[in-house]
Amino acid sequence: MVRYGKEHKLATRKRIIETAGRRFKRDGIDGSGVATLMKDAGLTNGAFYAHFESKEDLVATAVSEQLRGQREWLTSFESGRAGIEPMVRTYLSPEHRDNPEDGCPSAALLDEICRCADPTKQAYTNSVLAIIDDIAARLAPHDPQSVRAKVLSVYALMIGTLQLSRSLADRRLADEVLEQGIRNALTVLDAASER
Repeated sequence: MVRYGKEHKLATRKRIIETAGRRFKRDGIDGSGVATLMKDAGLTNGAFYAHFESKEDLVATAVSEQLRGQREWLTSFESGRAGIEPMVRTYLSPEHRDNPEDGCPSAALLDEICRCADPTKQAYTNSVLAIIDDIAARLAPHDPQSVRAKVLSVYALMIGTLQLSRSLADRRLADEVLEQGIRNALTVLDAASER
């Protein structure tokens, strides 16, 4: 029997989390069984329990990791208010809409996360609030708490806009929904930053 080192185990765990995150966003949590997830990672089903206690444990971990990646993505935009508009436009773009496996876990999974167990909901909440706090600090660097609720509602608006755009059969209407979502989000965020 071959024993692998700690680094190998960590790399394997990371691979499972990354491939699961993409699969969950593409096919949903319920539509992604452990066998499929492990096959995506190039592993056998038996290896799963060496890394996770349950599928729910993997879901919580993958969602947190996906949101951590989204938080890192936010840092790619210019700091302060200057980065907000390109951030909103990129989020509410046809490219993001058309590639859910590469995008926001909230827009892809929110309807399923609300049915997950409390540890997954808590992991999601903690990760989302970190994103919200980062954006609030851009808008109101001296008092981020003053705009936190507005930023959270704009985040919800953007998620809903992206979900609706993904669900519409009429491509032109779907694009119009994205454009209006951009205008709505920027109007609210601009008002928040002027406080």
